Parts: sequence; C-alpha cells; structure tokens
Amino acid sequence: MRVRFAPSPTGQLHIGGARTALYNWLAARHAGGRFILRIEDTDRERSTPENIAHILEALRWLELDWDEAIVHQTDNEERHRQVLERLLDEGRAYRTTATGDDVKAWKAEHGAGRGYRGTPMADGAVRLHVPDEGATVVHDLIRGDAVFQHEHLDDPVIARADGSPLFNLAVAIDDHDAEITHVVRGEDHISNTPKQLLVLEALGAPKPVYAHLPLLHGPDGRKLSKRHGAASVQDLRDAGYLPEAVRNYLALLGWGDADDETLIPTDELVKRFDLGRVSKNPARFDEQKLRWMNGRYLRGLGTEELTRRIEAFTGRERLGPAVAISEEKIQTLADFWPLAGFLYDGPSDDPKAREKWLAQTGHAALTDARLALAELTDWSHAGIEAALGAVVEARAAKPRDVYQPLRVAVAGTTVSPGIFETLSVLGREETLRRIDAALAAAPASA
Repeated sequence: MRVRFAPSPTGQLHIGGARTALYNWLAARHAGGRFILRIEDTDRERSTPENIAHILEALRWLELDWDEAIVHQTDNEERHRQVLERLLDEGRAYRTTATGDDVKAWKAEHGAGRGYRGTPMADGAVRLHVPDEGATVVHDLIRGDAVFQHEHLDDPVIARADGSPLFNLAVAIDDHDAEITHVVRGEDHISNTPKQLLVLEALGAPKPVYAHLPLLHGPDGRKLSKRHGAASVQDLRDAGYLPEAVRNYLALLGWGDADDETLIPTDELVKRFDLGRVSKNPARFDEQKLRWMNGRYLRGLGTEELTRRIEAFTGRERLGPAVAISEEKIQTLADFWPLAGFLYDGPSDDPKAREKWLAQTGHAALTDARLALAELTDWSHAGIEAALGAVVEARAAKPRDVYQPLRVAVAGTTVSPGIFETLSVLGREETLRRIDAALAAAPASA
C-alpha cells in the first residue's frame, strides 16, 4: 500500500485535514505500506513558506511521520507539461477558446444532461476528450462503487492556455508517478475523482482505490469551523491538548471497530485500523468530548511525565509539587496555570471573591484559621487538615465557611487545588504571610 496526504498550504492545518492525514498514516502503518507527503503548492500566492511550515509543524506535533522525501507539486511542473503535450499529440486532449457561455449555449442546444463536447482549435485552454460511450467507475472503500456515465460528463479543462496544468491533471500525474495505490481524502473531492480517473485512463495508467471520508461537523450539525472552537491543529496544541489524545479522538470521528472502545493507544489503533470500517455519514467534532479524553490521557502519564509536559508548555521550571496536587482537576495542559499558578505568581485579583469571603464572618474564620496554623508543628497534609478541622468544629461552621476564606486569602480566588494540599506546597511562611496580607486588606468591619 502506498498512500499520500496532499494538503494545499493555504494556512494552518484544519482539523478535518488532520484527520485525513491520520487515516492515511494509520492505513499505511497497518498495512506495512508507505505514507507519502505531497505539498500541493501550485497556488503561488497562498502557498507561502510560512504556510508550508504550518503544515509540517502540525504533522510533526501529531507525530505523523512520512516515509520519503517531501514532494512539492511545483517541482513536477515540467513533467506535467510533458504529459499534457503527449495527450495533445495523441488526440486525447484538445485546445479550445470556449467560454462558460459557450458551454451553456452548447448544452441549451444538446440538452442540459449531455456532457459538453468542444471543437479542437489552434489555441486556448486544454480540455480532455471524454468518450461518448461507457462509464467511469470509482471504486470507493467507504461508499461502494459510483458510476459516472460518460455521456453526462463535460470534457474537463485540464490546463490553461499557457500550458500550466490544472488541479485534476497534476494530481492524477503525481499519484501515478508516486505509484499511489489508495487515495484517502475528503468527500469534497468526489467530483474530482472521475476527472482524474479519465486522465489516468488516457495515460494507460493503473487506477488507485479511493476512500472518500465524510466531512466533519460541529456539535450543532453544521460544517466544522472556527465558531465551534478550535479549528486547526495549532489551536488544539495551544489549548493544551496532548498529541496522543488528539490522534485517538480524531481516529474515532467516523471510524470504530467491533469493540466500540473509546481510549485506544496509537499502537493499538495501527493494529485495528481498517478503511472499510469508516462511516460515510458526517462525524461530529465535540471539543468537550476531546477535553474529557485528554484529561484521561493526562492522568495516565504519571506525575513525572505530566510535570515535564506542563513545564514545556508553560516555560516554567520546578512545578512538580504543584502538578502533583492539580492533576486530578485539569483536563488540558492549559488548565494548570489558571488553577495553580498562584502558588508561584502570588494571589490573583478577584474582587467578588474577596467581597464574599473575606468580610465579617469570613474575616473572623480566617483569623481563627491563622491562629491554628501558626501553632502547627506538623506542616503536612494531615497536620493541616487536623488543625483546620478543629477550627471548623470549634466554630460549629460548615467546612466551606472556613476553607473558602482561607483559599481566597492564599489564591486570590475561589478556585484552587485542595486547600490542605495547597497550603502544604505553599509552605508555612508563605501561607501565613498571605493570610496576614488578606486580613490587613479586608478588616473585620468590612
């Protein structure tokens, strides 16, 4: 098996494109085949070095490695022109200056369902001759066979008047030259497939098997876009998702095996993947489900590896103790700093939290907690829990009426890791200092 992923570098790699790349990669790895990367960069204005770099960056982050040197479609232009001249010389293609209006007029005369047939001219764009008889059959692993009767197909334009090839000619030649056996791509290419097969037939070339993937929709059933949240691989990376979790989630968007499992490591995906099990129905990308899955993957890393990844994500060091008390509460790498960053940067500023929890009763509860903590000799999770539990009991209060003022004093807000774990990591001196600052800023009469 030889498959290819052939993105047009017009920006960052969209999530739908990432799934296409993943399915190609999984199919190749499952079959012991080759995964080829081809950059379709014939749109010179949009195919900038920066956009190409975006594609490569996304694939590398996803850890989808390719097996041969990257192919740039523009490097094959001379080959495309040579094939074009061959098709012209053999009478399989012809030049014509026919415009869109000419095609409409022709169809008005011959019937709207009749495919356009032009008259060869000395110059103009190049069209491929489509036989009047027979049909082109697309063998699709997902959708079954699709039959395109030739009488209904227009002679497709395959090159501009200056001889520069158009998409369907270039793709067909490149797939043939790379000996691609299976073309796995989005269903938006279905209309291109019979045209490319006609080019291959004109060349006497073997035809690949196709698998047209369903498009991705958002949770609302509409085509996936920026309004649904993350739209590109870089968006997911910057939001703190793990590449292995993203691979797992994307693989399940339209594919599944008989076991119907959710958490499937990549090596197991490779063993199980089968293009024949891909659904032809649109799949829905739901970032909340991805967050849940990513949280499961985070906790499966272990504290040491999770710390390494969070330190790389945040650019901070020596975060191990804070990671250890936060890992059960986060679902992405980006969740960590809003939850536990106060341990390093000081309390955040949440006026509503201060107003609610550090006035009057809260101030008194915080004062009692400060006294208990100051007398504590065993500054450990257990020691802190016992000391603060005694304050709750002595005040005949609900735990939150003591713990929330304390949390706001040390964190600046009502969200943090567990309060006992937080104070243990923060340390006696810093804990008491922050409590004193909070008491001074919010006097009992406030």
